[in-house]
Amino acid sequence: MTTDTLNARLAAGDDMALVECLRTHAALIRSYLRRFVPAQDVEDLQQVVFAEVWRCRHRYDPARSLPAWLLGIAHNRAVDHLRVRRLATVPLDAVADPPGADGRSYGDGLADRDRVRRALAELPAPQRQAIELAYYGDLTQREIAERLSVPLGTVKARTARGLRRLSDLLTPVAA
Repeated sequence: MTTDTLNARLAAGDDMALVECLRTHAALIRSYLRRFVPAQDVEDLQQVVFAEVWRCRHRYDPARSLPAWLLGIAHNRAVDHLRVRRLATVPLDAVADPPGADGRSYGDGLADRDRVRRALAELPAPQRQAIELAYYGDLTQREIAERLSVPLGTVKARTARGLRRLSDLLTPVAA
C-alpha cells in the first residue's frame, strides 16, 4: 500500500485507513508526545490524537505530508493537555534546607554541571549532538538516527567516541 493511497483513503473517510494510519504512525506520535507530557498520559493522549485525526479527516489534504499533519495535531493536543494540568505546589515551610549547613553539596553539583557543560563544548559537533539528544533529549539511539537522518551505526560510533572523550576530559589528571 503506497503512502499516497493511504493519504487519499484517510481523507475520503475509509475507516480501515485510520487503522493502517494508527499502525504505521503510532510509534512516531508516542515518541513525540513523550517529550512533552508525563509518561502516564502518553497513551491516553495518543488516543485523543487519533480520535481527532478521524474527526477532522475532511480537513486533511492528501497531497500534504501525513506524518507532519499528525504531529501538528499531537502538538496541539499536548499543549492543551499541559495547559489544563495543575502542578502540585509545596509550602516553603515544608521544603528542606540545602544539604550541608553551608549548602556546599549544592554548590558542588553546580560546579560538576559546569564542568560537564564545558567538556561537552569541547567535543566535535556531531558527537556533542548525539550525546545531548540521548541524555538531555531522552531519545533512543534509533530515534537520534531518525532525527539526524544518519545510520544507526553512525549514531552509536559518535556516542561512543564522544563519551570516551568526555571521560578523558572529566577525569582529573594525577599530579
